[in-house]
Amino acid sequence: MARNIQERISSLKERRKGADGLVVLAADSAAYNSYQRKMYLPEAWEQRAGNRPYTQYALGAMQEVEPDYTRIGMQTAERIANQLGKRVGGFNLDFRLQGSVPLNVHIRGVSDVDLLTLIDQQFLSYDPTGIKSNTYWPSSDTSLDQLTQLRREEEPALKNAFPRATVDTTGSKAIKIFGGSLARSVDVVPSHWYDTADYQASGELHDRGVIILDRKANRTVTNYPFKHIRLVSDRDVLAAGGLRKAIRLCKNAKADSDRDIALPSFDIAAIMFHANQAALQTGAVHELAILAETQRHLDYLYSHREEAARLDVPDGTRKIFDTEAKFQGLLSLSCEMDELFKAVAAEHDLFGLAPSIDRGRQLLNEARVQ
Repeated sequence: MARNIQERISSLKERRKGADGLVVLAADSAAYNSYQRKMYLPEAWEQRAGNRPYTQYALGAMQEVEPDYTRIGMQTAERIANQLGKRVGGFNLDFRLQGSVPLNVHIRGVSDVDLLTLIDQQFLSYDPTGIKSNTYWPSSDTSLDQLTQLRREEEPALKNAFPRATVDTTGSKAIKIFGGSLARSVDVVPSHWYDTADYQASGELHDRGVIILDRKANRTVTNYPFKHIRLVSDRDVLAAGGLRKAIRLCKNAKADSDRDIALPSFDIAAIMFHANQAALQTGAVHELAILAETQRHLDYLYSHREEAARLDVPDGTRKIFDTEAKFQGLLSLSCEMDELFKAVAAEHDLFGLAPSIDRGRQLLNEARVQ
């Protein structure tokens, strides 16, 4: 936590208000002008905590991005979906969002949006052990062939639909489009449905998988983005909103850290998914209790590496800590949270001193910040 707290607060404000994302917007666009106007308007969290800057930062780092920013991101993805639906002639397409934006754990005012462009009805994969497997028609086509062709059609379609935008086709799994009249950068992900055995039984979206193209590796990858969103969202309800706040807190701490924290957003969400949800629930009244539980959980995982190594991501597809780099990322994030926790606890100590860990947790679990 080498950068001073005022620098961190400034960085947090700029990130939340989109200042760090203005580069993707055309300087004469309505979106750019709107962000310029909003840049100097304070948010509610900025008025809290009085002369306690570490507390102010911790509270701000937990909050959701202003809903208008999220809405604009979704509308931008919808614009792109509408154009692809009209211009991609070889496929009927279904469109869904995945990632941090629909889960509402994104931390940037101008946040990238992930748009799945799914082949609909014409082609899909299915689990042959499912109860409805005999209702599907096997195809001689392969996922790799179908998705490669879809990508070949989508790249020129995007360029023709948004001639002033930049269409970056170098990515292996997504086509990135930004600039021009677009208010957000959008990652367009060619994909198709995978009907799991669970989906065949339930018909619920969260049980349905997707298969995406990894062009550089010349292979396909199966993901379960809607299961991840559903499970994290359901657990957040049990935690009275504390789980999403803890995830955002970790992501902002990573963004403002001078340390190298090799943990992607998906894994940070997975780590906090296994935190004590009752402790996070305390944050509905004592918001700083979320910081206390986040610090405790990260410290515990790194101190109990064998237990951490057994933890799965929410959708159950792999272990969270499947590389040594992620354990090192956990250490760095834990150190970052230790330092923030101690600084906030000191601000709530009667004598302004850094209390013991146990005393600090007690202070934050009981603190009320208006």
